[in-house]
Amino acid sequence: MNTPIDVSFFARAAKPITSYRKYWASRFGTSKFLPMSRKEMDELGWDSCDIIIVTGDAYVDHPSFGMAVIGRTLEAQGFRVGIIAQPDWQSAEPFKVLGKPNLFFGVTAGNMDSMINRYTADRKIRSDDAYTPGDIGGKRPDRAAIVYSQRCREAYKDVPIILGGIEGSLRRIAHYDYWSDKVRRSIVTDSKCDLLLYGNAERAIVEIAHRLGAKEPVHNIVDVRGTAFFQRGGREGWFEIDSTEVDQPGRVEDHINPYQTTQEQAAAQGATCTKEEGSGAVEPNPAIQPLTFVANPALKQKLKVPARDRTVIRLPSYEQVKSDPVLYAHANRVLHLETNPGNARALVQAHGDRDVWLTPPPIPLTTAEMDYVFGLPYARSPHPAYADEKGSHDGATKIPAWEMIRFSVNIMRGCFGGCTFCSITEHEGRIIQSRSEDSVIREIEEMRDKVAGFTGIVSDLGGPTANMYRIGCKSPEIEAACRKPSCVYPGICQNLNTDHAPLVKMYRRARSLKGVKKILIGSGLRYDLAVQSPEYVKELVQHHVGGYLKIAPEHTEQGPLTKMMKPGIGSYDKFKAMFDKYSAEAGKKQYLIPYFIAAHPGTSDEDMMNLALWLKKNGFRADQVQTFYPSPMATATAMYHSGRNTLRKVHRKAEDEDTVDIVRGERRRRLHKAFLRYHDANNWPLLREALKAMGRADLIGNGKHHLIPSFQPVTDGSYASARRKNSTPRKGAVLTQHTGLPPRKR
Repeated sequence: MNTPIDVSFFARAAKPITSYRKYWASRFGTSKFLPMSRKEMDELGWDSCDIIIVTGDAYVDHPSFGMAVIGRTLEAQGFRVGIIAQPDWQSAEPFKVLGKPNLFFGVTAGNMDSMINRYTADRKIRSDDAYTPGDIGGKRPDRAAIVYSQRCREAYKDVPIILGGIEGSLRRIAHYDYWSDKVRRSIVTDSKCDLLLYGNAERAIVEIAHRLGAKEPVHNIVDVRGTAFFQRGGREGWFEIDSTEVDQPGRVEDHINPYQTTQEQAAAQGATCTKEEGSGAVEPNPAIQPLTFVANPALKQKLKVPARDRTVIRLPSYEQVKSDPVLYAHANRVLHLETNPGNARALVQAHGDRDVWLTPPPIPLTTAEMDYVFGLPYARSPHPAYADEKGSHDGATKIPAWEMIRFSVNIMRGCFGGCTFCSITEHEGRIIQSRSEDSVIREIEEMRDKVAGFTGIVSDLGGPTANMYRIGCKSPEIEAACRKPSCVYPGICQNLNTDHAPLVKMYRRARSLKGVKKILIGSGLRYDLAVQSPEYVKELVQHHVGGYLKIAPEHTEQGPLTKMMKPGIGSYDKFKAMFDKYSAEAGKKQYLIPYFIAAHPGTSDEDMMNLALWLKKNGFRADQVQTFYPSPMATATAMYHSGRNTLRKVHRKAEDEDTVDIVRGERRRRLHKAFLRYHDANNWPLLREALKAMGRADLIGNGKHHLIPSFQPVTDGSYASARRKNSTPRKGAVLTQHTGLPPRKR
């Protein structure tokens, strides 16, 4: 399966997902949509489902939706797969609608964590849900993965439950829960699932399905990478390491004899010391005898290092991390050190009298396997059950998440950026998994020819990041051994291939296709990487920007940036200069839309004040602002909970550089948001009070150099977007969520 065009030369000692013999039910063929009812099963000639996927999202048969990818992958292996989407969780009856599955229930909360989907960063309930027809909120329970698993167990006690999706993936060990403000147990414990699959699960789910199909008991499946499960007692043949030893220095080298001359030291290493060669030797004094170093006989045996694939690291127990934030920070740091599939070891964490085991991360898919997964027969549409009275999905039953990606194409997975507030790396991994150019072009052509409503505009060619396609480590040995959390922080690694030529080539081929008018890039751009390739920036700016390009500096000050693992604002300035230059060359007026985060760990009030001054100086007025959201398992969340910098080794006694300024409490979080929206009159009283307390009353006044005015207009507490007031958009044009930009011309 490894092909010459793989971005990563990572040694994939894994069975290709296309090499399995198909399950006997493959004789039924493929279905236009995976069935959601008994009637659909009857039409397909099925008497039962082999696998039933329960999901918190509406079923959209598109490769951007997890349930569709896993369902179609299993279908291609010959299994009969049914879907139960957004069931009523008040009883077990809706979980019986397709009958008893022959092999297992596959449970997922959906494409989003159910708590993040339901609550804002201020813990307020959202009124909408982009993954539900009609954008209606409340169609899934809180902690959906746990609730669905428990209902499946109640429906059919003897059916194995395989839990997956991002909600389970990010809760695979004891984790800080922002909504209850406490450390919760591993979701394996609370859901009582038989196996948890974390990360991209195609490789694992295919192997597990075939092994269960061969009548292997689920409790025997403990050797699949990317899984978590309960185990009582130890496992024979495993070497256990205490996690506190993981951050210690390696083996100590032999002591150098201090009495050796420089020439003798060089000779002992098989070299010479040219400066001393030919110089006159001094006769030694026989009365002066040097000390003799004698090897310790107890250490004569060569140190035997246990095999990494039979080594397990024991993390502090759930009970310990629950009561000790320092141990929690340590456990989180060790978890992130063990994320490279090339060198990661198994982890184990005690929960009472049982252990939660985590096998090493899954082996990334090859390019050929990526093409296979994305080339499956997706309908690229919501299930017909969601259609309105006209048979359309564009009316009252529209699913916003599908509408957003309806005309977009995913070209890669993974991210090596390592931003501490983001969990993409913890879920998808650092190693970029790219599709071939031919596969991407085929999907664009299929979308052009088959998807209703296509107007010639491709809304995005991207993924977790817009410009990491086919970028990876130059050396397979280094890639397999590396333990760095980021390939681009504090600077771009010298071993990273930063060539954007394959991406530029694909952009040009895609926009030359018949029937394609424009290719837009909607995914977030890693601009510090982009500036390494001026050709890419020129191609992007002159052909693939629809007037606005969103990028995420996140902040301007070093305090928060070092805790985010983001580049300095100088990288933004460099990219902006290139953006403006190439826009002018093309005769286009285009604008950068920078995103910033308020209240991130490591951010002081002064940092936010300086960011507000930068925004005003550069003429930006943020309409909607992003406040730090402590998502499970993220590095920044560990900082938020513990107050320690987990990017450094965690010590019991903290030095100044080990502690992190944490923005807690509603008032201080509101203040940081207010600095981002310094132009909103409703925030001025709070800002005046804060500026006076900070000794910066000089920023209050009515001049251009002041941040906020000294007068207070009468307001109703609402906010009128300046961008919308000044805009004169043509019919059908979409406004950005940011303000302060020049009005559009008619």
